[in-house]
Amino acid sequence: MAADDAQAITHKRVLKTALPIVLANATVPILGAVDTGVVGQMGLAAPIGAVGIGAIILTGIYWIFGFLRMGTVGMTSQALGAGRQGEVQAMLSRSLMVGSVAGLVIILAQLPLFAGAFWISPASEEVESLARDYMRIRVYSAPAAIALYGITGWLIALERTRSVLIVQICMNGINILLDLLFVLHLGWGVEGVAVATFIAEWSGLALGLWLCRDAFRGTAWRAAERLFDRVVLRRMAVVNTDILIRSVLLQAAFMSFLFFGAEFGDVTLAANQVLLQFLSVTAYALDGFAFAAETLVGQAFGAGRRARLRRAALLTSGWGVVITSCLAVGFWISGPAIIDLMTTSPEVRLEARTYLIYLIAAPFVGVASWMFDGIFIGATRTRDLRNMMLVSTVIYCICVFALMTPYENHGLWLSLLIFLAARGVTLAWRYPALETAAEVR
Repeated sequence: MAADDAQAITHKRVLKTALPIVLANATVPILGAVDTGVVGQMGLAAPIGAVGIGAIILTGIYWIFGFLRMGTVGMTSQALGAGRQGEVQAMLSRSLMVGSVAGLVIILAQLPLFAGAFWISPASEEVESLARDYMRIRVYSAPAAIALYGITGWLIALERTRSVLIVQICMNGINILLDLLFVLHLGWGVEGVAVATFIAEWSGLALGLWLCRDAFRGTAWRAAERLFDRVVLRRMAVVNTDILIRSVLLQAAFMSFLFFGAEFGDVTLAANQVLLQFLSVTAYALDGFAFAAETLVGQAFGAGRRARLRRAALLTSGWGVVITSCLAVGFWISGPAIIDLMTTSPEVRLEARTYLIYLIAAPFVGVASWMFDGIFIGATRTRDLRNMMLVSTVIYCICVFALMTPYENHGLWLSLLIFLAARGVTLAWRYPALETAAEVR
């Protein structure tokens, strides 16, 4: 009974896990604004564009390895729920190894990677030259940036999300202070922004390792027979591959949304880009509760406790609904003012207002997809995640081609909402099988 009480899923426990993630996410756009702002003080357009495109390219490359965070949460939380403490420690070591190797591969392959990126998204000669200077410096923190995915996932699995918040605040704080020093005081320009980020990311890794220091007190984290267990490594490969495919399909849907919107002219494209920021805010706000679902569901799944798993899913999702309701009301009341803040173009403002109704509906329509993502990641039911994302993507493509011609941009937004709804509905259909799998473990 005492053990059950300690593992009880409560509202307090959900909030304690989720809120630090929400706060950590809130620091992300602040850093981007400072990076842009400091180079903007140079009075030239090219440095702003160079930092923007350089950061996008590197973030896109690093994002490929985002599966490391999600896979680490699921497998670590299940090991914790099953009482396999040695495996919990080993998962941190494996994640660090994967992150380090991936970062080294990116460093070695930087020339073809950057060439391919600029071939896909060409820029002016000046912007491309400055962007290459930025990326040539920052790429050497790739091992740190990707290894941090694993550390973040491991800390989330142990419900130590305050540590995640500490890492994020310190890393971004160092980055901002060094931006001001290197760019405004020393006049290093674009290269100063890159050096600041390089130092901040390695500092973030060092802090993350220090916060995980308890994992290195035993011997399990370095026991070769455990670290290189073929069964576990094979499972890691399957889980991470499924998550990667799911994430690529998700990113492809959102990228295609912008490409399709470009067919309706620059004003509509700009309006869609502004409105997608509302969707980003929704994702950032829900991430905390989806992450809470990952760890709480994962622990219950590892322990084979079906009732506890269901309660974790219900409580985290209930808070997700509360958050999305608040966001929808906020978008309805403040949406026009937010649009005016984000753009000064009268045409873009008017166009964005026309489609604001879809962003008011999006939190309600999409909450199930975000929360089920967390639930299925925690249970490492990644095959279902992959397959249901594939089904939803096919539905999205059908809707785009059926609705865009008669309804133009309205049809495109309807297709995106249907895509979000399809993800929620298809995963809900697979949820009973997830509960059954937990019970038979």
